[in-house]
Amino acid sequence: MIRVGLALIWVLHFLPLALLAPLGRALGLLLFHAAGERRRVGRINLRLCFPELSESERRKLLRRHFQAFGRAVLERGIVWWSSKARVKRVVRIEGLEHWKAVEGQPVIWLAPHFVGLDMGGTRLAADYPAASMYSKQKNPHLDAILYHGRTRFVMPRLFSRQDGVRPMVKAIRDGLPFYYLPDMDFGPRDSVFVPFFGVPAATITGLSRMARLARAAIVPVLTRQLPGGRGYVLEFHPPWPDFPSDDVEEDARRMNAFIEARVREMPEQYHWLHKRFKTRPEGEERFY
Repeated sequence: MIRVGLALIWVLHFLPLALLAPLGRALGLLLFHAAGERRRVGRINLRLCFPELSESERRKLLRRHFQAFGRAVLERGIVWWSSKARVKRVVRIEGLEHWKAVEGQPVIWLAPHFVGLDMGGTRLAADYPAASMYSKQKNPHLDAILYHGRTRFVMPRLFSRQDGVRPMVKAIRDGLPFYYLPDMDFGPRDSVFVPFFGVPAATITGLSRMARLARAAIVPVLTRQLPGGRGYVLEFHPPWPDFPSDDVEEDARRMNAFIEARVREMPEQYHWLHKRFKTRPEGEERFY
């Protein structure tokens, strides 16, 4: 089934974005109705994070998220197989001056889990050597395609979480910006419970620890999906002053607060289908 899906994405990537975008939204609506377990996870996440919204409003937001997710799935074929020139047309870069302001020193690109994450990562790889993390997929065909997509322009240094912090810190010290995705629930190890939308969330402290070890500046990088067939915008944000602090828990709190603020700007594009609140403080009831 995965091979059939990948073949379909390959065929469709030849289409212009004006046609590909509505097909992706249609796929998202199909998934909204068919993927019951993911829909349930998304509904729980939105209930926890947006209690001020009515059930009907949260359902509409979840539908929009599935549509944005469906678009991202189909449009990923562009970054897997299209030319570098097309990738650069589809994903526009803004705020490059924020990175250039700290160029020449170690840098971590903080890249939260929005639907345009892979589009942005590939766009950066079209021009800049970097380092990032890679999780090997169980399906070998999908794994091969994902690896190809991430390495087809500039070969990055890729690490798994099992590699530990030290080789990642070395890559940062060697001058490679590190495209870092720390805003998921990876379990209790190396995590602290700090608020995310007011809910205690297991949050890894890797951003603070790596910034300290590598003496790296934090430059957030967010990729926004544009309406219709207008593609994506990758936006660099200003480097964070006074980071890291002497308190890793406070650093994790600051990271979550920043991501929460960006989520509120485009709530339908955050990755709500992940069990972000899976790990709970001892004695607390599970949400999922």
